[in-house]
Order: sequence, then C-alpha cells, then structure tokens
Amino acid sequence: MRARSLGTMALGLMLAAAPAAAATDAAFTDWLAAFRSEAAAKGITPATIEAALTGLEPIPRVIELDQKQPERTVTFDEYIARILSPTRIANGRAKLAEHSAVLAEVSQRFGVPPRFIVALWGIETSYGGYTGSFPVIGALATLAWEGRRADYFRGELLAALKIVDQGHVQPAGMMGSWAGAMGHSQFMPSSFLAYAIDWNNDGAKDIWGTHADVFASAANYLKSVGWREELTWGREVNLSANFATADADLKVAKPLAAWQAMGVRRADGGDLPARDLSASIVLPGGPGGPAYLVYDNYRSIMRWNRSLYFATAVGLLADRIGAP
Repeated sequence: MRARSLGTMALGLMLAAAPAAAATDAAFTDWLAAFRSEAAAKGITPATIEAALTGLEPIPRVIELDQKQPERTVTFDEYIARILSPTRIANGRAKLAEHSAVLAEVSQRFGVPPRFIVALWGIETSYGGYTGSFPVIGALATLAWEGRRADYFRGELLAALKIVDQGHVQPAGMMGSWAGAMGHSQFMPSSFLAYAIDWNNDGAKDIWGTHADVFASAANYLKSVGWREELTWGREVNLSANFATADADLKVAKPLAAWQAMGVRRADGGDLPARDLSASIVLPGGPGGPAYLVYDNYRSIMRWNRSLYFATAVGLLADRIGAP
C-alpha cells in the first residue's frame, strides 16, 4: 500500500513539474528569438548567430551558482594561506623559468614585470590548470535571460558573439567560468575586446591555448589601466601604536616621508624608501591584521579585480615567485 502511495506521489510531482519546465523552455525560446534579432541589428553575422545560438538552453547549474550565497566569509589569513601555498609558489617559479623568453619580450613592450603576469595567471587559473568548464555563450545567455544583472550579461553575450565573429575562437572552444570569465586570464568578453593581444600574429587572440597571447593580454590590461613601470606594488609595513585606522584607506595618499613621520616602518623595522612617492596604507584583514603600504600599481591590480584580498595576494605571490 505504501509503495503504491509513494509511486502515486512521485508521478504527481513529475506531472506538476512538467508545466513549469515547459513554461521555462517557452520563455527562454522567446527571449532567445528577441536576442537573435538584436544581435543581427548590431552587426553580428548570420553565420555566427546560427553557430553560437542554435540549440541553446538555460543551464540550471549556472542559475544555481548565481543565486547561491556564500556560507561563510573567508578571512584574509585563510585566503592568503591558500593563495601562497608552497605548491603555487613552486609552480609559479617553474612557469616563470619555462616561459622566460616570451615573458621578457612581453615585459619589455608593456613595462609589466614577468612575476606579476605569472602571479595573476597563477591566482586566476592555477597557471592554466583550471580555466572553467562552462560553455561561455550558454552561461551568458542563461544569466542574461534569468540573472540578477540581465543587462550586464546581455552586453557580455553580445561581446562574446563579436569575438566569435572576429574569428578568434569557435563557440565550442569558448569555455570559462559559470559567470563568463574566459581562458587562462579569465577575461570577460568585454575585457577581451578591449585588451586581448595576438602576440604571435597568427590572426587569433587565443587566451585559451596560446601562452604568449595570455601573457601579452594580461600585461596590456595592466598597462592600459595605469601600470607604472618604475614602481612595484607595495610592501608589508609595521604601524605605530597610535596609528589612526581611518588613515588606512586607498583614498588617503601621502608622501612616503609623511608616513615615515607617522611611525610607519618596513616589516623588518627599517625606514621606508627615501623616494618622492605617494602611497596609501591598506588593512585587507581589518584593524589588527597585516598592514601594507601600496603604490599606484596596486590600484591597477584592483582594476582587474576590485578586492583588497586579491590585489594583495597578487603582490605577495609575485614577490615570492620572482625577482623585481
């Protein structure tokens, strides 16, 4: 009797779910038809529209990840411990040596030291070990249709179609994160269009499989958003006992001499550099945590990812994997 009841219940649930699924399919089909018209009106070729958009369906996992709230906040110490693992540092040094020739050429052109290019690569995708397993066009279409930031993802989807239209990658090869970040450098499509570089001049800006293009694209991004060749990113410092926490803010910039007069010292207790430079103090882990004196290049890294955790980790990893 119980088995029959459970079977009846399961059948009922299946029948109830069917109309909802059908409604979802119909809504997405209607949305996609309108988007195809928009893409055509904005100059995307019919061949690209057919190749990229035919047969698309919403990706439930993308919706799930977009709606998922983090269970807890990762502390700065936990984040840094994960990023600066012995394995990541050792692999970074190996990659720096393996690709030293092309990294030197890229660095000479853009003024970004190889260690920073490799550090970004290591943090974003573990040196290309994990670049994402989602089809970018399908993920972006899902988010543009259902997501919380539909207009943003609609724009990124159009940018992705432009990339295909320009011949840099086929739709099936455009893989990335659930949110549409692509390739070794995890560029969003709009960033790709603005900053990606065809370093080896083969006609394709290939951030999925050509290391030279990955490195040049990352360096071009940093240079374009203000990277200064003559500066590093910053350094850990000690603060005086009476340091005002309100002064630890990227909006507060002072000459190094002023920070020195306020009792700020290098982590080893030594004086700050005697240079005519402006810098800021940041406390990524909050009051009582490590303090860092940072320059304009730190702000450039934050244009890549607007997180104190991320920008500090890039600087620290770069320091550990290579010389200035």
